[in-house]
Amino acid sequence: MTHLGKLPSMQTYLVGGALRDALLGLTVKDRDWVVVGSTPEAMVAQGYLPVGRDFPVFLHPRTKDEYALARTERKTARGYHGFAFNASVDVTLEQDLSRRDLTVNAIAAAADSLRSDGSFDISELTLIDPYGGQRDLAARVFRHVTPAFREDPVRVLRVARLAARFADFTVAPETMALMREMVLEDEVDHLVAERVWQELAKGLMEDTPSRMFAVLRDCGALARLLPEVDRLWGVPQRAEYHPEIDTGVHLMLVLDLSAQLKTALPVRVACLLHDLGKGTTPVDLLPRHLGHEERSARLLKGVCERLRVPTECRELADVVAREHGNIHRSADLGAAAMLRLLERCDAIRKPARFAAILLACECDARGRLGLQDEPYPQRARLLAALTAAQSVATDTVAADAMAKGVNGKLIGELIHKARVEAVKAAL
Repeated sequence: MTHLGKLPSMQTYLVGGALRDALLGLTVKDRDWVVVGSTPEAMVAQGYLPVGRDFPVFLHPRTKDEYALARTERKTARGYHGFAFNASVDVTLEQDLSRRDLTVNAIAAAADSLRSDGSFDISELTLIDPYGGQRDLAARVFRHVTPAFREDPVRVLRVARLAARFADFTVAPETMALMREMVLEDEVDHLVAERVWQELAKGLMEDTPSRMFAVLRDCGALARLLPEVDRLWGVPQRAEYHPEIDTGVHLMLVLDLSAQLKTALPVRVACLLHDLGKGTTPVDLLPRHLGHEERSARLLKGVCERLRVPTECRELADVVAREHGNIHRSADLGAAAMLRLLERCDAIRKPARFAAILLACECDARGRLGLQDEPYPQRARLLAALTAAQSVATDTVAADAMAKGVNGKLIGELIHKARVEAVKAAL
């Protein structure tokens, strides 16, 4: 007997990343499903919750996995939203797979061949692989499925992001050529800021974020999406920092070190954006990059506004841009100058953020050839200074001052003096 709302020809398939990751021996996290031969009404009748605005996507009533009706696409305008979709009952699985981005993501398996809880042993499945995804997985190659790849500019970012996750994969020459054509045709210029930020943020959190930027540079997209970052290549480092290695290469080392240290997203964003001013250093100030901190702060503000970067990320990046040079040189600071640095970083009010700032600065300092394994004593020293400054009982200092008839601004000066003494004792 047919289930309420279920069409006789309805078939469900597991597709995409779950099978790709299983074939690579990785832990399967998310599962995506395609439903062939159904309608939105039939899905709702079975208890699925519709969530897709642009095309029919539904959440399973129990697992909350996404189930999408098989569909085809037709380009109608530039950008990510310029599509018309056909999700009729006549769309086949192979037609649905043909619209996917990469062959490694265009593999499917019938849902009824999986266990009842959705788990599976990949070696026991009969895979549906019309576009050679398994072959490309074995060869470690990202290859587009069909020329329809060019119709969605987000795919340029997605390929770059996947390169950051799977660092041993290369992009097929024909796919890279297609991505370059998309850039030359201005397709990436029509991406909405939120989607660009979403993909960049995901790529930054992968194990080898430098690969994302290498792919974006190779196809020309980085110069369109983040010209402030793209300008860093070819800019020499300071003489004491391996001048033969330019600032762009240094940036990639910094990002990969931030990934090795398992840092949070705000730290990685700060690592990406803190040195933007070096890309605009006047020739007469090279290779010392005098004043680049303020230039970096101005440029990253523009980037964050353009891409609508979350406040937590932009505020952390701003402090790192302005103060990383002073933090690097903090071993030479006396107690009073050390406390002023802590105050400029708002470290006493926001100690957790200050710890993140120091982590970004450590990545910057160690992200250089031959220095990756060197210690960064500035972090421990500044954290010790912060602990000392926080140990001052400000209420007691204020009460004693008021008992002596002192008030207003003078109390603040006494607290500052007590903190300087505490820092001096700690150092």
